[in-house]
Amino acid sequence: MSDGLETIEAESSAPMVGTGAPVGAAAAHSRLGVLRHRHFRNVWLGAMGSNIGGWMEGVGVQWIVAEKTGSTLVMAYLAAAQLGPTLVLGVLGGLTADRVNRKQLLLVTQAMMMVIAASLAVVSYSGYATPPVLIGLSLLQGITMAFNIPAWQVLTPRLVPREELAEAIALNGLQFNLSRIVGPALAGPIMASSAQGATALFAINTLSFLGVLIAIASTPDAPAPPREETSVWVRTREAFGFVFHSRGPRAAFLAMVVFAMLAAPLMRMLPLFVSEVYHRDEVVFSWLLAVIGAGAVVGVLVLKKIPKWYPKHHFIPLSITSCGVTIVLFSASTSVPVASVILFFAGAFWLWSFNSAFAAMQLLVEDRMRGRVMSVCNMAVFGAMPLGALIAGLIGEIVAGRSGSGVATQVGVGVMGAVLVLAGFVMLSFRTPEVDGLKPGDPGYERRPGLLRGVTARAHRP
Repeated sequence: MSDGLETIEAESSAPMVGTGAPVGAAAAHSRLGVLRHRHFRNVWLGAMGSNIGGWMEGVGVQWIVAEKTGSTLVMAYLAAAQLGPTLVLGVLGGLTADRVNRKQLLLVTQAMMMVIAASLAVVSYSGYATPPVLIGLSLLQGITMAFNIPAWQVLTPRLVPREELAEAIALNGLQFNLSRIVGPALAGPIMASSAQGATALFAINTLSFLGVLIAIASTPDAPAPPREETSVWVRTREAFGFVFHSRGPRAAFLAMVVFAMLAAPLMRMLPLFVSEVYHRDEVVFSWLLAVIGAGAVVGVLVLKKIPKWYPKHHFIPLSITSCGVTIVLFSASTSVPVASVILFFAGAFWLWSFNSAFAAMQLLVEDRMRGRVMSVCNMAVFGAMPLGALIAGLIGEIVAGRSGSGVATQVGVGVMGAVLVLAGFVMLSFRTPEVDGLKPGDPGYERRPGLLRGVTARAHRP
């Protein structure tokens, strides 16, 4: 194909009629949508199984650390171990994804993560699952993820046609959040049922990698793009130049980073809300994670109802602002039922914010440097998440000197949510049409500032 994507294998061998389309193709399209592409469908299902295991593991690790320390700062250290390596190694991961066989890179990194998951099961079973050990293994996983994520992000564009890429990205968000419902919903009761509950979670996650490894192995080979006769420094500079020197990519990038830094403390401090604010157990923690996932799933379904004319450069900041409001409301709540309702909406707005920003960037970047550009985004986003958690943790530690740790957690997360609301207002008022690929003179290109204009997008209404 001219856009650099691999030609998608035909899914039907039915006879051809009139227009040259397979008999029943239209029905299959409407029934399965982007899932009609066999390789994408297999990877999608395999990834869902692996993500269910991943969420189960995450419940175990976060709950153990929260229960044994009760510290916002230690929870921030855990976040830094899991996500910080992408800040340091993200560009290297993207360069690697653009220089080696992408399928082989994905298989290697997935296998390494499977070994780390097995190590968690071993240390948990043997009684050595202390916070330092868990943080150390999380650091190894974070290093592997720095190379795994760019390989994942160049996988979907080669399994579906370009015109279906946004739908495929949304569907990936759907399976990720369905996993967020199922994984925690299973993890809480398993942990509560026995002293070795966490070991079972880690063992299940280890086995869950088998499905996705088989699915990836079945996809067409993905050799590296033609090698460019330029140095690593030049290719890296080109990726940074694309992100920072063009209005559209720069605005999408800043939206990702701001959201990641200011919203991440909600997820990272959630175990402390459960144990220190609500004084409840791991079952409630799992329930709240599942509620966030349910909200995200509904968010994916509602996303399809957003009018086609409502542009991303309005929708992204509106979603960010809405998520900030829910975080502030959640931080002020001391009731599990009330918190559950708020988190449901937070899950939807969270999905909208990240999905729309990453989809915009994927559509703006050329395939030849997709790995590098997305690694720059990963580096910043995954680096911003632990930074936001650290800032919220420090705010909490300062407050903890005068009040209980529960109040400290609420204040730390609430302050970050309030700043996110302000950032969203700014982005809504001063918008960037280039996020949608618009140029001066194009229909719908409009830069007049105004908060109300940002919400209604009336300049784009048919």
